Amino acid sequence: MRAMFLLAQRTSSGSYIGIKEIAEGLNAPQHFIAKILQDLSKRGFVSSAKGPKGGFIIDVEQRNTTLYDLVMAIDGNKLITSCCLGLKDCSEKNPCPVHHDFKPIRKKIQTMLANTKIGDYNDELAQSVFFLKDAKSNSNDI
Repeated sequence: MRAMFLLAQRTSSGSYIGIKEIAEGLNAPQHFIAKILQDLSKRGFVSSAKGPKGGFIIDVEQRNTTLYDLVMAIDGNKLITSCCLGLKDCSEKNPCPVHHDFKPIRKKIQTMLANTKIGDYNDELAQSVFFLKDAKSNSNDI
């Protein structure tokens, strides 16, 4: 998801960006990000091009992809339907201790994902209101 947010913001001008810039922007391993973006490209969430001016891009239509669509395509509905304690048999008829308390939270997550588009945070990312990578650790930090 972080790669999608970064791509949406940095390719809004219509220019492709390379895997090295994406990995650096996320402070993530280049090989790992490349595999993820190849999968997202195959699924139509991002576009890619080879060559010196190639890389990855998210077009206007792709920026309108909801987070719900992205999560469903990558992880399926586990986030929305699974037990928060990891119990396979948790259900309305056989609830875990937190089942009924977690049910409205799960619905709220689903609603937020369905109402949020990949491109919704472009302005805040450009203004550094939000961030997509952890700060590099300082050896003096405890």
